[in-house]
Amino acid sequence: RGLGDVYKRQVNMPSMTTSVPASVERPTRVRYGILFFLFIVTAVNYADRATLSIVGTSLSDELGIDTIGMGYIFSAFAWAYVICQIPGGWLLDRFGSRRVYFWSITIWSLLTLFQGFVGGFSATTAVIVLFGLRFLLGMAEAPSFPANARIVAWWFPTAERGMASAIFNSAQYFATVLFAPIMGWITHAHGWPPVFWFMGIVGLLMAAVWPRFIYGPRDHPAANAAEVSHIEDGGGLVDMDQQGAGKAPVRWSVIGQLLANRMLIGIYFAQYCITTLTWFFLTWFPIYLIKEKGMTILQVGFVAVLPALCGFGGGILGGWFSDRMLRRGHSLTVARKTPIVVGLLLSVSMVACNYVSSQGAVIFFMSLAFFGKGIGALGWAVVSDTSPKSATGLCGGLFNTFGNTAGIVTPIAIGYIIHLTGSFSWALVYVSAHAAMAVVSYLFLVGEIKRVELTDS
Repeated sequence: RGLGDVYKRQVNMPSMTTSVPASVERPTRVRYGILFFLFIVTAVNYADRATLSIVGTSLSDELGIDTIGMGYIFSAFAWAYVICQIPGGWLLDRFGSRRVYFWSITIWSLLTLFQGFVGGFSATTAVIVLFGLRFLLGMAEAPSFPANARIVAWWFPTAERGMASAIFNSAQYFATVLFAPIMGWITHAHGWPPVFWFMGIVGLLMAAVWPRFIYGPRDHPAANAAEVSHIEDGGGLVDMDQQGAGKAPVRWSVIGQLLANRMLIGIYFAQYCITTLTWFFLTWFPIYLIKEKGMTILQVGFVAVLPALCGFGGGILGGWFSDRMLRRGHSLTVARKTPIVVGLLLSVSMVACNYVSSQGAVIFFMSLAFFGKGIGALGWAVVSDTSPKSATGLCGGLFNTFGNTAGIVTPIAIGYIIHLTGSFSWALVYVSAHAAMAVVSYLFLVGEIKRVELTDS
C-alpha cells in the first residue's frame, strides 16, 4: 500500500483506520481524481476513433477509395461497437469496471497501432484489413462508456452526477482540441501511418497506469470513510461491484423489461439522434472542410479545435446547470430535460452552414451547433439516474447500443448523400433534423425521469 501512503500524505488526511469518527472527519475528494482520469482515458478513446477522419483524405487518395467506400470503412467501428454493447454491459456487471476497462484500453490501443501498417498491403487488401481492424476496435471499445457511467454511479451522489457525466462526456471534444492539431501535423509532415502508431502508444501508456489509479470507493487507499458516507448517503452505488461482481447472469427477462419501459425507449431514441451529430463530427466533418470549404489538412487540424472547444464548454455548462437546478429544488426531470432541450435546439443551427459562403461563418455555426450539443449531451447522467441498481452495466449497454447504431447509419447515409448530390448540403440537413427529433423525444416520449425498478421473474 505504498501508493496509499503517498495519497494520504498528498491530501493530508487521517487514515480510514484512525479513531476520528466519519461524522466529524472532513471528506476527501478522491472522486474528482477518479473523474479526471476517466476524462483523460475517454479523450484518448475518442481520439482513437477519430484517427481515420483526420487521415481520411490522404488515406483514401492513396488507396483509391470513393465516398461510398469510405462511408462503409467509417461505419466498421460502429457495427462491432453496437453488437458488443450488451455483452460489454454484462461483462461489466459480471467482472466489475476496473478489470474490464483495463483490458478494453489495452486491446483498443494495440488495434489502433496496427492500423498504421495497412499501407504495406495492396489497395484491395488494405481496405479489407482496415475494415477488419476498425471492426475489432469497435468490439474492444464497447464497454468504455457503459463503464464510465457505471464508475460515475459508483463514485458520485445524485446531485453531483450530472456534472460528472458531462465532464467525461465532454472528453470527446477535448480529444479534438488536444489531438486533432497533433494528428493533422503528423499527417502533413510524415504521412498518415504514424498517426495510428502515435495514438496506439498513448493508449498503451494509459492502460499501464489505469490499475494504479482506479479503485472502488470502499477500496481506494486515499478515500476516507467520510467521503464514502457522503457518496452513499447521496445515492451513490458504493457497493455496486462488491454486490454484483460474479453474480450477474444475462437474463433476457431483464432486457425485456428495459425495452418495455417507455421512458427508456424515449431516452434511447434520443441518444440515437444525438449520436448522429457525434458521428458526423468523428467521420465526415474534416472531409467536409477539405472538400467543400477548400481547407488543407493542416488547417483542418487546427480549425476543428474551435467547434470542439465550444462542445467541451457546452458540456461542462450543461452538467453544471443541471446539477444547480437539482440543488435549487427542481425535480430530476426538469433539471435534466431543460439543458437537453435548449442545447439540442441550438444544434439545429448547423443547417445554416448551407446558406453562408465564408469559412469563418461556417466555423461559427458549426461551433454554435456543437456548443448546443455539448449542453444537451446529458444522456449518460440520465442513464446513471434511471438504471436499475442490479443492471447498471446492462442498461448502459442498451443505451449505447441504440445510440451508436447512428455510427453505422450516419457515415453510410452521408456517403450516399454526397455521392448522389455531389455536395454536403443535404447531409447537414440530415444531421440537423436528428437534433430536432431528439428534442421531440425528450418532450413527448420520455416523461418523468426516475430510476427503473425491476420485477422478479
